[in-house]
Amino acid sequence: MGCYDCCIRCIGAVPYPSLVATLLCYAGMALFCGCGHEALTQTEVLVETYFARNVQDYVVMASFIKYFQYVIYGLASFFFLYGILLLAEGFYTTSAVKQTFGEFRSTQCGRCLSLTFIIVTYILAFIWLAVFAFSAIPVFFLFNMEQTCHTVNILSETTASINQHSWICMDARQYGLLPWNAMPGKSCGTTLAAICRTSEFHVTYDLYIAAFAGAGITLLALFLYLVATTYNYAVLRFLGRKGIR
Repeated sequence: MGCYDCCIRCIGAVPYPSLVATLLCYAGMALFCGCGHEALTQTEVLVETYFARNVQDYVVMASFIKYFQYVIYGLASFFFLYGILLLAEGFYTTSAVKQTFGEFRSTQCGRCLSLTFIIVTYILAFIWLAVFAFSAIPVFFLFNMEQTCHTVNILSETTASINQHSWICMDARQYGLLPWNAMPGKSCGTTLAAICRTSEFHVTYDLYIAAFAGAGITLLALFLYLVATTYNYAVLRFLGRKGIR
């Protein structure tokens, strides 16, 4: 019974919400960083091949992609370390709340540390909410492109003349990918439909969807962190007022 009782006490000290949030955070960041990095590379290839003839037309976009890929490396490293810190804080506060071990009971320093993590996680959640919204833009662009291709394919089956649907275009300049003086800057008609049938387009589309899903999973993990840390901090404050330190 001694070993069994010890195991039960150890299992009871596991911060399950923080553990689930950490797993979600790592899974979401792996999707966002891995798929986002590769999607940006594929985007540069698509724009260079089908939407811009002059290197100077997409040099700004290429520089942005390069720097944002470095940002992705930093995000992956930061969230890996921050997830470990939040999980460790969850272990500490859970042990303090349940008073499983005497040396881990609530202290003023522990409550201050928990409050710091709450504030930082709130800030990260708001920032990541903007990242989540931003990651929907390429998904929206490629979705519109796919729907336009679908329209072109339907018209090509129902009309005899190609010129009747050559006016249907997808302009990359409207989405800020290229400057307005870029040539051609857009693809139209059967050329656009041919682009949508390439493997590069489908791979890029799927990668952006996965990156968007990863951003959403990471945002969910941050909300779970907020709930867990806020609850633990509130209980620690309650124990402190009761004189349990």
